[in-house]
Amino acid sequence: MTKILTTANDKKPHLRYLDGLRGIAALYVVLVHIEPSIGEQVPALLEFFTKTLRYGRVSVVIFIVLSGYVLMLPVVRSGYVSGGLLGYIKRRSRRILPPFYGALFFCLFLAATIFALEQFTSFQWDKVAGAGPFSPKFSLIDVLSHLLLVHNLSQETYMSINPPLWTVATEWQLYFFLPLLLLPIWRRFGLTSVVIAAFLIGIAPLYLLNGLFKTASPWFLGLFALGMGAADIGFSEKPNLIAIRKSLPWGALAIAFTCVGFLTEWRKLGLDIWINESFFGLAAACLFIDSTESVINGKKPRLIVRVFEHPWAIALGTFSYSLYLIHGPVLVLVRYFLFSLRLSPGIFAVTSYVAGVTISVLVAYLFYLVFERPFMSGFLKARKVKDAVSLQKTKV
Repeated sequence: MTKILTTANDKKPHLRYLDGLRGIAALYVVLVHIEPSIGEQVPALLEFFTKTLRYGRVSVVIFIVLSGYVLMLPVVRSGYVSGGLLGYIKRRSRRILPPFYGALFFCLFLAATIFALEQFTSFQWDKVAGAGPFSPKFSLIDVLSHLLLVHNLSQETYMSINPPLWTVATEWQLYFFLPLLLLPIWRRFGLTSVVIAAFLIGIAPLYLLNGLFKTASPWFLGLFALGMGAADIGFSEKPNLIAIRKSLPWGALAIAFTCVGFLTEWRKLGLDIWINESFFGLAAACLFIDSTESVINGKKPRLIVRVFEHPWAIALGTFSYSLYLIHGPVLVLVRYFLFSLRLSPGIFAVTSYVAGVTISVLVAYLFYLVFERPFMSGFLKARKVKDAVSLQKTKV
């Protein structure tokens, strides 16, 4: 079955494995943000499982590289940004802002409800029961900075209200760098120059401005450029890039960079976080080149691609953005309810994961139908969850 889908109205390639990757990465973030402990020791097996959930930022790295990859694809194919700068900003705004503000106002409504209960009833918010990626206690500055999508720039605001939302602000800011800075450098000086320039600009605040804007992870600009580079290598018709695409062992490089990423994450080495995350970004870029090449050429897909192309992974990827946005307050509400049941530590931990994931996915899908899907382009709307699930029947 052909893996790259196009429509008569939109010739952008649709690589199914990217949707599945989004879904799995978002699900991993949900697992990372679940708080399974109630202050007592959890069973050893669960404790081992929780130790595998320490790499939530790797999922964020994947999202950033993937964003650069996807946004660069139409540029590589056509040579320009469709609709010009204004059209580009409108499309990005419709795609990212309505769900973001929907999640933000849901958090504000939830916080207002908690405040009203505290004022007019005997209820008082319990910080232990409500531990997790949402807090009803925040300031007006927190709200205003979120409304302007600049909350990621300050230590005081970037983890307030709904902590996962800081990455949305960073990605929103990266969108402007693409047409205003990165593409002009790419057109004038080429692929290598734009990647180097992006990393230099991204890490400059860390060393020249005493860590200014560190909470925004400015080195993500370099990771975003790695995604652009992966798209350029994967789809360019330039002879030198075709030669690079066909000559390097991209799958092996992805594995090698992943291993180096885990090694450099070792805290005793004392390396800056941008070094570790850059290796994971390189691994993601190599994975995209290798996987896309195998898909386009009709080769037997690697196991990891088959996992990403599983219908349930693709279905989850359809509303992965909504899942990322809304899971924080959902997980806290689930934990608050379970905490009130006074379960044993083991039962509480297991139930937290099962109920937390299940309810987060269900709520996220409803949120997607209301706040995300209506604002998608016609091309994206055609990719319904039921279509992804029906692929399983096609393969049988």
